[in-house]
Amino acid sequence: MKPSVESAAATLDRPGTWRGVRKMLPLAAFTVAFGLAFGVAAAQKGLHGWEAMLMSALMFSGPSQFAVLELWAFPLPLLALALTTMAIHTRHLLMSAALHPWLHSLPKRQQFAAVFFLTDSSWAMALGEYQRGERNVGLLLGGGIALWGAWVVGSGIGLMFGGRLVEPERYGLDVIMLCFLLVIVVGGVPRRDMLLPWGAAALSALLAYYWLPPYLHVVVGALVGGCVAVLWPAASARRSAS
Repeated sequence: MKPSVESAAATLDRPGTWRGVRKMLPLAAFTVAFGLAFGVAAAQKGLHGWEAMLMSALMFSGPSQFAVLELWAFPLPLLALALTTMAIHTRHLLMSAALHPWLHSLPKRQQFAAVFFLTDSSWAMALGEYQRGERNVGLLLGGGIALWGAWVVGSGIGLMFGGRLVEPERYGLDVIMLCFLLVIVVGGVPRRDMLLPWGAAALSALLAYYWLPPYLHVVVGALVGGCVAVLWPAASARRSAS
């Protein structure tokens, strides 16, 4: 008897990984521009080339890396750097939790490989495919690898050319990833039960952006949206049962 889609075991292989790479190549082209902007900013802040490249290769997070540059001074404020990057990356806790049903049956080394390259865009793309029946985790891994490679290459180009390219937002490159993420999130079958969590996340993030210290709006939006998504169905079920 053929197993159902829901019960099918997750796999991770080379063909699935290459498929993920190919799916992300269009976005990877624009990611080079973001990496380039980081390389330029890092050079202007006085970072050595190897320091900036090591940060892009191991940290691989545009928002966190730009936040680090804002705090970069001597002596280095290590505690502030650690707390800022941790706050920005808090959303990865929720993203990883959403992927747990897909990844939990894989060996640990494959799980960690997949989440090391995790980005907002590769997560949204892969989660959408999972909800449509995809069980090859290579899609998630390959998408992340494509964006990681583009980010590292872009950082290197930015460091090489220094301050020759400024204000990439003049060409609209700063909104490409946001537009892609919105299309991935809302481009599938619309679900009315997701409107409230999305609305709560957007409103709380907007308020936090204006009233809280920089970058905390990412954490606030993720936590509020996640809590509403978990608690609202439970509350509705209790009201229906009473």
